[in-house]
Amino acid sequence: MLTFQIFDKKMKTFRLLIVFFWVVSLNTKAQDTFSIVGADSITREVGSAGASCVDLFSAGISDASFLGDILPDTGAINTQAYYLVANQNNARARMREGLTPAQIINWLAWNDVQGNSTQRQYGIVGFTGNQVSAAGFTGENCNDYKNHITGSVNGIYYSIQGNILLGQLVLDSMESSFRRADGDLACRLMAALQGAKMVGADTRCTSDGTSSLFAFVKVAQPTDNYGDPTFMLRVRTHDNAHIEPIDSLQVLFDAQHLCETTTIKEDHANQVKVFPNPAKDNIEIFFGSSLNGKQFTVVDPTGRLVYKGLLEGTSQIIHIQSWTSGVYFIQIDNEFYKRFVKY
Repeated sequence: MLTFQIFDKKMKTFRLLIVFFWVVSLNTKAQDTFSIVGADSITREVGSAGASCVDLFSAGISDASFLGDILPDTGAINTQAYYLVANQNNARARMREGLTPAQIINWLAWNDVQGNSTQRQYGIVGFTGNQVSAAGFTGENCNDYKNHITGSVNGIYYSIQGNILLGQLVLDSMESSFRRADGDLACRLMAALQGAKMVGADTRCTSDGTSSLFAFVKVAQPTDNYGDPTFMLRVRTHDNAHIEPIDSLQVLFDAQHLCETTTIKEDHANQVKVFPNPAKDNIEIFFGSSLNGKQFTVVDPTGRLVYKGLLEGTSQIIHIQSWTSGVYFIQIDNEFYKRFVKY
């Protein structure tokens, strides 16, 4: 009996050592290099995407999206550069307390779990009521090349960040691709990753002939449960496999998601309002007097007619509870005026 107890204690110690060295290895290697978070002020979708030259098979990590933490109808947080789950947990707690992205960044800088925020990198977007904002942080001791970019386009706020990069061109290309992309938030996030698809984007993958070894994209609708986003795709590849994970991710993406090429003129968008947006059962369309009496149609991203009606008075109610979840467009005189989401 005594022999068994001694053996059992040794085994527990051995297991603890394995866990300890696994965590140390992860913290040392998980310099997640390029990523993006986004929040759509119209649909209140939040999402995250990223890629890195870390062999997750060797690291024992099954979830290739681990650096992205998305809180439905609240915000998204990417935690990278000497990744620590405790810092990620703290950021999530601050977001749930109602802090803005900039306030969360400031809190993390002063309260790093290991007291060394200079080697961390964060990208955060979030809602404060109906207001949306984005903030980024790049510690001075992150591995070069390092930087972050924040901005907005068509009501979608984003933060793009990276380290161990080929150069600023990786981040600039991600931003340009994100801003020029057609479609919803998922489409823009996927486009941003394509913008970074260049050999050695993460310089450690230069010898592999790829940008990275794993890639992911995920988006949560405002009614999703935490940890269960509506849309999530992940790809892991082995070191020296010479497989571009962003291309593999794109194949999965194209099989599951459609990115429409519809554009809406700014003046048209201001003439029509839809509430609520996103909506589940009903929407009410509000429009200016110049549109009164005009016929309108609702189409899906493929151009398929879903509904046809007449604008009368100052608003129109449409029952959409039987419609398929997705993006729809209000069309007047063959031009697009407003986008809305049915969930």
